[in-house]
Parts: sequence; structure tokens; C-alpha cells
Amino acid sequence: MYSRRWILAGLLASAAVPGCAEAPSHSPRPAMKPGAGGAEAIVHAAGLGGTVGFVVMDSASGKVLEAMNENSAQPPASVAKAMTTLYALDRLGPNYRYATRVMATGPVQNGQLQGDLILVGSGDPSLDTDRLGDLAQTLAVRGIKEVTGRYLAFAGGIPHIDEIDRDQPDHVGYNPAIAGLNLNYNRVNFKWQRGTKGYALSMDARGKRYVPSVSMSNVATVARKSPLFTYKRGSDRDHWTVAQSALNKNGSRWLPVRHPEAYTAEVFATLMQAHGLRLPAARFITALPAGVVLAESRSDPLTDLTRAMLKYSNNLTAEAVGLTASGASDLRQSGAQMQAWAAAKHGIGCKFVDHSGLGGDSRVSAADMANALHRSRGGLLPGLLREQGLRDATGKEVKNHPIRVHAKTGTLNFVSGLAGYIRPPSGQGLTFAIFSADTRRRNALSMTEREQPPGGRQWTRNARDMQAHLIRHWAAKFT
Repeated sequence: MYSRRWILAGLLASAAVPGCAEAPSHSPRPAMKPGAGGAEAIVHAAGLGGTVGFVVMDSASGKVLEAMNENSAQPPASVAKAMTTLYALDRLGPNYRYATRVMATGPVQNGQLQGDLILVGSGDPSLDTDRLGDLAQTLAVRGIKEVTGRYLAFAGGIPHIDEIDRDQPDHVGYNPAIAGLNLNYNRVNFKWQRGTKGYALSMDARGKRYVPSVSMSNVATVARKSPLFTYKRGSDRDHWTVAQSALNKNGSRWLPVRHPEAYTAEVFATLMQAHGLRLPAARFITALPAGVVLAESRSDPLTDLTRAMLKYSNNLTAEAVGLTASGASDLRQSGAQMQAWAAAKHGIGCKFVDHSGLGGDSRVSAADMANALHRSRGGLLPGLLREQGLRDATGKEVKNHPIRVHAKTGTLNFVSGLAGYIRPPSGQGLTFAIFSADTRRRNALSMTEREQPPGGRQWTRNARDMQAHLIRHWAAKFT
């Protein structure tokens, strides 16, 4: 038996990735195509319940070699990020870069900016405190010590969206707001330390070189057992409370930011103050006036942004690049535009409600996902997907295995997916997609169960073991 305090402390320290639920004790035997007995046994042994669908095809010809429930449309979870990568690369180009600028509406004379100072965002999902600090440093090097006008912030490029998926708990860091000004993936670091007179709490926007404090997001302890966190939205501030009984001696956790424009503007002002320039309170504008650029920070090229997104499965990056590619005003419209693009470009039918796969209403079949990957095999995507070797029967990667797997994983509660390419050193390469989902059990979860449902780790482990077994089976049989 674990105490409530132990469980809550574990939640505070968790990486905040959507989990899955306990596996059922048995599963109905799925209908199989002829010649797939080995795969059938692997699926049955996993005991996941719900629906398991997969397809594996010859990468050269597109011939389907083995399949089960391949036309069943299921939630793709983060496998959707592979489609978002294809969409963004096609619409924006591989060398697309975001720019965050500091502009002035007047001249700079003798250290005085005679006009307004404007922080200008374009939706860069990768902007962090260190890059923002470098912008401040550039202004300091130029000798700017005073601003006669206003401090303005412009969050253009993509629309403000309060959160990616409203069905997620308030406090999970993987479900932040989205805006034209984003910082630290729109997360703020909550730190606590117990002293003789109680807990000292702080919020900061830490980077590797700068650790500015933050006031627009605040937190207070409350003497209660649950819920773990509560959230109240202010006009330009985030107000949190945390159950004191869940706090251990000291620790930290990233919390989502719901006002990323105010967050970014405050941190930049703090960094500028450290260089001797005190800015007035930021005012937010929706139209950008004419001015000159004083400093600029550019993101890495889109290929590097998406490579990191696929590796770390970052939701904010997926939504930002998807919204930039579509130009839509909200996620549903943007997802629908990517859906229409997928139909026109790859001839597949699917449903997308966002670009990260966090929303559980998106649907893709294993056949459609594999067909899109097959059509993209000669492009950039295979080289952007995470690469690893085959896994052994214990689930450990076999080091230096000659067969390489380039794939994207996806995990939600009761949902697990994997899609990509199996590449032997020579011979027949394979393209595959595997989706597993028990939507009935997923929909039965209460809000308090959604971050870490009981038995979730075991369900996810069973699904991933099944995927590894299927890949070993296909590598042995078809390569």
C-alpha cells in the first residue's frame, strides 16, 4: 500500500506524459488475413482489448505483406506528428525559420531610443530564455539605456489558443497555450523548498545561462489532500494552488502557461533590466507599426525543428508549425486543412482535430498512415524520424543491430501507436503502422485519473512489447 502523500509526490515529480490504463485480463481474438498466424499470436498475447490494427508493406513496391484491422480508424496519438511534419515541410519548405525581433519606431541617439520598443513574435515554438537573453544582450551592446516611448509586444504569426486539448488536466505541462510569442514551450518552472517557517515557493523561466524570476504566474500552498493543483485564470496572470500535503522537502515541476504573450514580455523586460534598461509595463498590440529592427533571433530550420519535435514529441512545436502552415484561426480548422491536404497529396482519408495528436478525436487507420509513409519514403521524413535498432525479448535495444528502425511513437490513455520504416543493411525494406486503442475504457476515465491512470504503465508496456515483437517478426520474415 502506498500513502496518498507518496502518490501525490510522485505526480509532482512526474514527466507529465499522458499515460494509459490497466490492461484487461483477456482480449477477443481479432480477425486475421491468411498467413498472419505469427502476428495474430503476438497481438493476442498482448491482451490490450479494444482494437489493434496494423499493416506492413514492401517499401519499394507498396505491396501489403501482412495486415490486421488495417482499415479501422483509430486515435493516432503522437504518430500524428509524422503527418504534421510532412504537411509543414510541404507548405513551408525545409529551410523555413521563425524570427523573433526587437524593433524601434524611432531613432537611437546617445543611448536613448526616441520612440517605442516592440518585441515582435512570429510563433517560434523553440524560443527559450537564453535566446531571449541574447536579444537583450544585443540591445545592451548597442548602448540603449532609455526608451522615451512605450514597451509594446506583438504576437503575430499564429493565433492565441488557451490550450491544445480541453480534456486534459489543468496542470499538465504537455498541454500549454499557443501564441505568436512562445517561451520555454510555454511552461514556467515551479520550485518549492521547505524551511523552518513553511515552504518557500517561486516561479522562474530558467534557461541554461539565465534564470529570471516570474510574477505573472504564481502559486500558493493549501492545506488539503486533493486535488493536487487548482488553476484560476486572470486577465493576464495564471493563479495556481498546490496541495501542501503533496510537497516533499524540495523539488520543482514545469507548469503550463496560459498567457504566453505576457510571460514572454515579462521575461524580456527582466532580462533588459539586468542590462540597465528598465522598461514600462508591456502593452499588447494586434497591428505592427512601421519601425526598424534592432535585434533578431532566428529559429533553426524547419527540418531541425521537426526532427527535435519527433524525437521529444513536443506538442507545442507540432501545433505551432501546423498553424503556421495552414494560416487557420484555430486548431480544429487547422487540423481540417491538414486533413484535406492529406487527402489531396496522399489519397488517404483521416480526421485531425490538431497537429500534435493530443486530442483524442483524431482518427487515422494503419493502412492510411502506412500509405502516406510509403509515398514519402524518398523524402526528408525517414531521416528526421528517431532511429534505433531492434529490441530483444526483454525490450532492450540491441546495440549495433544491422537492421534499423526509423519510427514515431504515440501514447495516450488506452492508446498506443508506432509507424515508420524497417531498414536492413541490404535487401527488402519495410513500411509499417501499428495502432492500438480501447476508446471505451479511455472515455470512462475521470479527469483526476487522466494524468496517471491506475495500471497505465503496464498497459503501455504491453503495447510497446507487442510493437517490438511485431517488428522482430516482420524483420525475420520479410527482410
